[in-house]
Amino acid sequence: MRRSFQRGVQRPVELKATCVSTLPNALSLLRIALIPFLVYFLTDTGPLVSVLAAATFFIACITDFLDGYLARLQGQTTTLGKLLDPLADKLLVASALIMLAAADRFPRVPAWIVVVIIGRELAVTGLRGIASGEGVILPAEELGKYKMIFQIFALHGLLIHYRYAFVDFHLAGMYFLWISVVLGLWSGIDYHVKIIRQIIAKHTTPAHSHTTASPERIEAHG
Repeated sequence: MRRSFQRGVQRPVELKATCVSTLPNALSLLRIALIPFLVYFLTDTGPLVSVLAAATFFIACITDFLDGYLARLQGQTTTLGKLLDPLADKLLVASALIMLAAADRFPRVPAWIVVVIIGRELAVTGLRGIASGEGVILPAEELGKYKMIFQIFALHGLLIHYRYAFVDFHLAGMYFLWISVVLGLWSGIDYHVKIIRQIIAKHTTPAHSHTTASPERIEAHG
């Protein structure tokens, strides 16, 4: 009787913990679910619909902040979360940029800038996968974080597009976008150089250095 009562008490606690632990993943899925709405709003070029597109993108950015905050608060990440979070970010940004480049309004975002931004993301993601397979992992660079911040400001301005209260949102968005492109290319090249150096160093290390270790190294690992 006592054991059954303890199990009954533990089940709600375990269920609550499971729900909380999947909340960041649910927010990432919500961010992906918002993408069709963003794309739909961008098929129209009117001022009101442009504001709705910017509002949708803003809500998606809030979910990005919240899922990261909750994951850090819990001090744990899931394998699904490691996939969903960056995937949602890249799909959201790529969808917004492609629609802005194809929008039937002027001025538009130059298509070549969209190609550069998406190409950079694909190159870094591909190299990160190769590096992970080689056992080489680098933490996120500060430049990459600054690039993302400027990119978010740029996309809000570009989505609003029109002039309000003497502010040309498209022009302001393009300034931020140029800064994010420069930072993105800089951080991407820096990331490639660091990863390639580590992979080369790992493969050119003499074999005996892996099998023999100094007393100090043995003590450090112990």
